[in-house]
Amino acid sequence: MRAWLRRPLLPAVAVALLSACAPTERTVSEGLYDLVIVNGRIVDGSGNPWYRADVGIRGNQIAAIGDLDGVTATRTIDAANMIVAPGFIDLHSHASWSFLVDSRAASAVTQGITLVVEGEGHSVAPMNEAYLAERQAGFERLGVTPDWRTLDDFFRRLEANPATINFATYVGTGTLRELVVGREDRAATPDELAQMERLAAEAMEDGAFGVYSALMYPPDRFNRTEELIALARVAAHYRGVYQTHQRSEADGLFQSLDEVLRISREAGIPAHITHLKVAYVHNWGKMQEVVRRIDAARAEGLDITADLYPYEWASASVSALLPPWAGEGDASEVAERLGDAAVRARIKKEMEAPSPEWENEYYGAGGAEGFRITDVFGKEQLKHYEGRSLADIARQEAKDPRDVIFDIIRQGDAGFISHINNEADIQLAMKQPWAAIGSDGRVAAPDGPLSQGLLHPRGYGTYPRVLGRYVRESNVIGLEEAIRKFTSLPAQRLGIQDRGSLRPGFYADVVIFDPATVIDKASYERPHQYAEGIEYVLVNGRVVVEHGGITEARPGRVVRGPGYRGAEQ
Repeated sequence: MRAWLRRPLLPAVAVALLSACAPTERTVSEGLYDLVIVNGRIVDGSGNPWYRADVGIRGNQIAAIGDLDGVTATRTIDAANMIVAPGFIDLHSHASWSFLVDSRAASAVTQGITLVVEGEGHSVAPMNEAYLAERQAGFERLGVTPDWRTLDDFFRRLEANPATINFATYVGTGTLRELVVGREDRAATPDELAQMERLAAEAMEDGAFGVYSALMYPPDRFNRTEELIALARVAAHYRGVYQTHQRSEADGLFQSLDEVLRISREAGIPAHITHLKVAYVHNWGKMQEVVRRIDAARAEGLDITADLYPYEWASASVSALLPPWAGEGDASEVAERLGDAAVRARIKKEMEAPSPEWENEYYGAGGAEGFRITDVFGKEQLKHYEGRSLADIARQEAKDPRDVIFDIIRQGDAGFISHINNEADIQLAMKQPWAAIGSDGRVAAPDGPLSQGLLHPRGYGTYPRVLGRYVRESNVIGLEEAIRKFTSLPAQRLGIQDRGSLRPGFYADVVIFDPATVIDKASYERPHQYAEGIEYVLVNGRVVVEHGGITEARPGRVVRGPGYRGAEQ
């Protein structure tokens, strides 16, 4: 028996209650309310048509929904001509430890997000000293002291310094591999795999929602399918989820999808595909076959879901443009490798053609014209690259664009955006009932330390963009279906039983927005811009956004997964 299985299990009923301590109140109750929302149109998250009702909040819970005319309340919000919806749950965030830098969670909360879920490939924990040393510069740049080593340590620090919104996470399979195996492209030994399983089990008991892979990027790409199945079985034991940035979204797309389905089938676990897409011009149009295969898997009995973001441009780090073998090892090893002229020549040759073996984004995005540099992560020597296309930089410096890529990586890497998605494929995926919305965005702010550099506009605009452009303007999906994709569908995917819907007894995470004006304002050129039309946001019963501005309230909580073995939250 695996070591991680030796711990005693709680009864199933107790496990269900521990995740979020679901309140028991379910009926209209009398007495004083802390806040009542009146005159709004309720879109409750279920997908059912809107209806008119008032919402009464007491403490951190929704106490009543109905006709509350004449009740006594400390405060009343008039939501006339507005939609009252559950808080939006972002299934794919890169919030990481940004809450410790700026507790406003500004770019997220102002677009209606009340719970972020992160952990793609790498998670905030567990960490050891070697793992920390590799990332020390990032912590120092933003003035964070990384005094945690486990997920439980991090959760306790966040609970002592709460943000405006709630936080949840998976444990990253890339983190587990780097901690145990390192950044080498080889199979884990039996002992190493057992150690990875133990760390995964500890993270699940700390409150992770499952294991999350990012298989396009080293070192996560070096995880073998059998290793991922083993880690997914650990998560399944704790009723968790396997979430994945699958191994390919382009030339190896269907083989990659087969791997996701195999992991779900053999590990006996729900699987969720993050930012579902069909990448690169020569693959556009294949979303129809992707949908057919996922529908077939669901008909077989596999619990497969996905999320997507509503943008044609993607984002990653420049180092992701290297073939996997070239990204093996730590940053200093990669930099040394890229100093070799023969290695550069080999990489350039591999970047000239598509490959089912790795995600050649340089080729797939059409070469240098398809890329713009965003954040240079505080490196002053690269600051003049921000906002410029790779082609423009190469012309000015009289270099092969690929040499510009190599030189950027040697100086510490940078972020980029690339045009690899197709609008028709985005809309087809968005229409699927099993597809949620996830931002894949960083948490940023127009001022303060998180305003440094550029970023993909999805960090500020994902949810208002869907409501404004895909619901109101294009009618790709209906309002009630969009809200379901923002709320109850993500909650169901995670197994959260007391958020994601407007129901008495649920936590009072609420968004009030104007359906006639809601829209994203962030652009690729000017990303640090708040959305419009999000009038109020409530988190755990407290108003954190009022008339579009962020308040002083910091009621955010850590939301732990179903395997949590700690004290009651």
